[in-house]
Amino acid sequence: MSVVARQGFKYSIIGYIGFLLGTVSAIFIFPNDFEFYGKLRYILPTAEMLVPFVVLGISYSNVKFFHTVERDGKKQNMLSLSLLTVFINFLIFTAVFFVLPYFYPKFRHSEAWKIKEMILPLILILSFCAIFNKYTSNYKRIVVSNIFDNLFPKIANLGAFCLFYYFALSQKIAFAFFFGIFALMLFGYIYYTNKLEKINLDFNTDYFKKNNLWKNFFNYSFFGFLGTFGNYLAINSFMIGEFMGMEEVGIYSVLYALISLISIPQLGLFNISAPIINKTLADGDMEELDRFHKKTSLSLYFLGAVLFSCIMVGFPYLTQFMPKNGTMLREYEPVVWIWGSAVLIDLATGFNGNIISLSKYYRFNILVMLLLAGLTIGLNYYFIKNTELKLIGIALSTAISLTVYNVIKIIFNYIVFKVSPLTIEMIFVSIICTLAITVAIVLPNFNSNLINLMYKPAVVLALIYVGNHFTRIFPVEDYLNIRFIKSIFKFK
Repeated sequence: MSVVARQGFKYSIIGYIGFLLGTVSAIFIFPNDFEFYGKLRYILPTAEMLVPFVVLGISYSNVKFFHTVERDGKKQNMLSLSLLTVFINFLIFTAVFFVLPYFYPKFRHSEAWKIKEMILPLILILSFCAIFNKYTSNYKRIVVSNIFDNLFPKIANLGAFCLFYYFALSQKIAFAFFFGIFALMLFGYIYYTNKLEKINLDFNTDYFKKNNLWKNFFNYSFFGFLGTFGNYLAINSFMIGEFMGMEEVGIYSVLYALISLISIPQLGLFNISAPIINKTLADGDMEELDRFHKKTSLSLYFLGAVLFSCIMVGFPYLTQFMPKNGTMLREYEPVVWIWGSAVLIDLATGFNGNIISLSKYYRFNILVMLLLAGLTIGLNYYFIKNTELKLIGIALSTAISLTVYNVIKIIFNYIVFKVSPLTIEMIFVSIICTLAITVAIVLPNFNSNLINLMYKPAVVLALIYVGNHFTRIFPVEDYLNIRFIKSIFKFK
């Protein structure tokens, strides 16, 4: 079995374990106290949103220029200077953070200022981790970094919450545990990097001054920095926390965990599709790229629509099995409908962004990412300040900005590459799933919520299967057989 196969399989396993841990916790544990969970979910996304201003895209340059510095024996020099630059950037960022209240006094009343003792150190830790993450990826070792990035944050959230809610310990102790997990993650990165190749700090700048390499390094870093502004989830968490409250952040995070179930088919898509996209772009075979794009997008949309349909008819009954605050989630059922539909549209566009990022037009991706961030912030502010929709307004904002973002990329790819993810079959999928949802909703309910939770999604699956059988949209039979299941565990 090759290194790539082993790493890819292990990477997927870790990803699904992390996904399962986060989803189960969000549904059955965190609803016990939305207020405290909201604080945890405010701290991490806020830190993640601010990390790019410290890293400034340097982590991406550690991948771009790795083979160059490896050839010249300057890998440790690049790593050392990257870490030093990030630390200096953090000092500057911290100075600006503490000076800002003198120019904008209202900043002292923000949630970010009130818990700065947690957010600022976390920004530094996550910034160093970002450098180590990209640097170690050059060794084709992605499993350990996935454990750090995928499992550790979920363990931090779950552990801190359990200490506070179930063991009745103070928030300070819970926050200390939360922070300690991330500190452990950084030490883990340092240990693992040193295990791959002994770390020898080298802060000499002569190599990067030669031939103005530092200019190319920082130019590429700058474009990488601009491309990090599309994290609308972190933006949403931050703005909800600042303008609505921590309880709403907690509710939003649980709803996101449910909606993210729709994106399961998308996990690992880029790793699988990137080599094929690269080859077709290099060969100039746009017909093959268009065929592959349509096939992949239809598969993602079909599978996502099936999951979305099951969630829609099962959500009202699932909330009955949640802790005491499940009824609060039921009130925000429109959020699931609106946001889930936006995620479906995102799935229907397939690897639109990947085509652009792997081509010579990669800078266009940066522009639309900036548009996504700006549109999300603007629409969030409008719905928060001018309506009483609360989280429904945030869902509308996300749906609008994400749809505009994807439509622009569809148009760009069609004009430049003559490829499109959209097919007539997607309309048939939408009709079949809509009919299945409608029938399941109007069917009578049993007195048992457990029976309703099981039989309504089962009806949806049965109706979609029948509809697909006659329309032949998706080759379900190719996946529902022993041969395919056995093939999952093979690596040749």
